[in-house]
Amino acid sequence: MLISGAEAVVRVLLEQGCDTVFGYPGGQVTDLYDALYRKRRCIRHILTADEQGAAHAADGYARASGRTGVVLATSGPGATNLVTGIATAYLDSVPMVAVTGNVSCRQIGRDSFQEVDIVGVTMPVTKHNFIVKHAEELPDTLRTAFRIAKSGRKGPVLVDIPRDVQTARCHFEAQDGPVPAEPVRTADADGLAAAAALLSQAVRPFIYFGGGILSGDASAELTALADRLDAPMGCSLMGLSAVPSDHPRFLGMMGMHGSAAAAAAEDEADLVLALGVRFSDRATGDQHRFARHAQIIHIDIDNAELQKNIPAVLDLCGDVKDALTRLLDLLPQQHHPAWSRRIASLRRREAQHAVPQSRSAGTLHPYTVIDTLQRYAAGAVIVTDVGQHQMWTAQRYPFTEPRSFLTSGGLGTMGFGLGAAVGAWLATGKRPVLFTGDGSFGMNLNELATAVSERVPVVIAVMRNGTLGMVRQWQRLFFGGRYAATTLSRQTDFVRVAEAFGAHGMHADSLESLNAAAEAAFSAKGPFVIDCAVSPDELVLPMLPPGGSVENIITEYP
Repeated sequence: MLISGAEAVVRVLLEQGCDTVFGYPGGQVTDLYDALYRKRRCIRHILTADEQGAAHAADGYARASGRTGVVLATSGPGATNLVTGIATAYLDSVPMVAVTGNVSCRQIGRDSFQEVDIVGVTMPVTKHNFIVKHAEELPDTLRTAFRIAKSGRKGPVLVDIPRDVQTARCHFEAQDGPVPAEPVRTADADGLAAAAALLSQAVRPFIYFGGGILSGDASAELTALADRLDAPMGCSLMGLSAVPSDHPRFLGMMGMHGSAAAAAAEDEADLVLALGVRFSDRATGDQHRFARHAQIIHIDIDNAELQKNIPAVLDLCGDVKDALTRLLDLLPQQHHPAWSRRIASLRRREAQHAVPQSRSAGTLHPYTVIDTLQRYAAGAVIVTDVGQHQMWTAQRYPFTEPRSFLTSGGLGTMGFGLGAAVGAWLATGKRPVLFTGDGSFGMNLNELATAVSERVPVVIAVMRNGTLGMVRQWQRLFFGGRYAATTLSRQTDFVRVAEAFGAHGMHADSLESLNAAAEAAFSAKGPFVIDCAVSPDELVLPMLPPGGSVENIITEYP
């Protein structure tokens, strides 16, 4: 059949199983929006407050569900507003398809109104991108974008469609169902046999895993292998929620603000099995000093990550779920009683650090905020922005289900959280709980408009300390207390802001008022902001100084 390019886009979205598009209209996508309107009973469009919020919402939709998120924006500033959200998804390997409009083909390169080379702009932060200049190529190009986004190491793909391509007629042939992902690459059999031999010889094995376990749906295989190896586990920030926080073999998050017990265990291990993780500098500290006593086996779906940051004695490129399944077939049951006793002693030593009280009157300790809200939040999706609150949440929250923790790890995007929470709710129907700070919340509170319009029952805990807390912490510890541009001399009342948007909120500066606010928040039908007073002197501890190693971990207030 002959249809317009714009209608072809919508038909392909439906064909790929897309039920939700996040976006913001503009001049160069009016034809696309008209086609969406005609199919409004089949596919819902979520109008966000701006395009960055739409990109984060598509990202949160994908992270929470495992499906590909879709975002739509017009040319020029609409497209450039997507870039931070696209880069956030790229650094965390989140499947997303971004569709942008552009000026007509004959106007490209003439500095036309709202013309930007968005393909050139996004080339470093997408798996692939396209500009479609012929309508006949549009359906298959869009299908290819979905295939790329969800194949191998997942990530964002951008498709730029000039206005005249949207209006041109093209021949469209429907396909039966979504395009499949590319067949997964599997690890070499000889390599797996060599890995099994090394694992069998290890006396102090340690498993270090990342977000690849979640994207590869390999949580069950991971815990089965840990039991088979009789090995403790630690994870990167992106690996959180892949195994329950209370799993007896799980020591916690690794890295700059990770578990001291996990860091010590990795340092003392004689073999580290790294799974779906890329050895980020924030996770390793001094890379020359990292796991100094251990042989390292690295398994990852992306060949480019192997031998990139940390040398491994054995690296295997392949799907982690398949690799772990096959390793389980090769490995006999291991027993390491002395190593288990050592791990137990590391746990006891870490547990001796009592949770401190708030450092000033009339404020709450961050752990108190987290502990209180989690008692009400069974089954919730936990979302954060970026900063101290993010690390406190990562350290403290007891995750129980995969994909229940959404955060920006690789790019560290302040302003990620509220859009992502909206996307998570629309993908799963599970109440989102957003932990944020007054710095981060100031970057995304415009998306309260979206949350109210869509009746998203998000509970937003703002840990308000009047500072850009993480940068201030660095200034306190490493810059002699010179607090340059990190004190927020603002008079913003977040409860009144919430009410102005049509939401509700309460202030909390004591356990009693926090409990009252939590009761109200988790009974609310729409967004609810809890403004939690936190001391600016609270630090995220432990802390591994930049470029430091396990000997340099800061565990006490200076």
